[in-house]
Amino acid sequence: MWKWEVEDPRGVFVVVHGAFEHQGRYKWLTEMWKASKMNVVLGDLPGQGTSTRKRGHIDSFNEYIDTICGWIEEARVYDLPIFLLGHSMGGLAVIRTLQEKQLPIKAAVLSSPCLGLTNPPPKGLQLAAKALNVVVPSLRLASHMEPKIATRNKEVMQFDENDSLYVTKVSVRWYQELMKAMEQANRNIDKLPDDIPVLLMQAGADKIVDKVVVKEWFNKIKVNEKLYKEWPKLYHEIFNEPERDEVFKYAKGFIEMQLQKSF
Repeated sequence: MWKWEVEDPRGVFVVVHGAFEHQGRYKWLTEMWKASKMNVVLGDLPGQGTSTRKRGHIDSFNEYIDTICGWIEEARVYDLPIFLLGHSMGGLAVIRTLQEKQLPIKAAVLSSPCLGLTNPPPKGLQLAAKALNVVVPSLRLASHMEPKIATRNKEVMQFDENDSLYVTKVSVRWYQELMKAMEQANRNIDKLPDDIPVLLMQAGADKIVDKVVVKEWFNKIKVNEKLYKEWPKLYHEIFNEPERDEVFKYAKGFIEMQLQKSF
């Protein structure tokens, strides 16, 4: 886990990365929040990046929930408004954490949260995965997740292609836990706290997450303050797209509104 501090901070952001990646891919976003007078707390989820667990593997999705809670505890030290941002699988992990734990956060920002897949594996492969999950849960298979389907930003694509920390194989157990977490996130709509504002920003040209499922989930949540923004031409990683300055400006506007309520 890493903590980035600024002078006279107004708040603190806890950032949760997505599947296959790591916190190092969020340098630009970290710098943008720092420039906005926000401290930033972020790290690598279990089985990802530089974490000590077997890469691409978890025993339970609860490992992600516990990790996020630990990051939030670190953020509480600053005694400032805490904001939680999750991208893709990180967005799903944020949702599941909000459904299961009482968090002392001011608001949540979800970036293309993984609530459904655009191209799920064939039924036969899914059945095989269930069987393998019992026999050899740590068996890892190629993810076939190419950087070019996540973003149109050529600089980011080049970085990913040469990134030794980018996860290329995931375990059968990891996949089953992801599927279960998506099902729970959609089933436990009512467990989401109604007093935590939610900004959901979805890539309109997402080739990874099913935006229809995401919008349906958003329409069902009973949150007192919620805002949905779809970016029509953007690929999955909206904070890496060529238009990311505009995306950040929108997110920052939402956060500014929340900060004004603190005074």
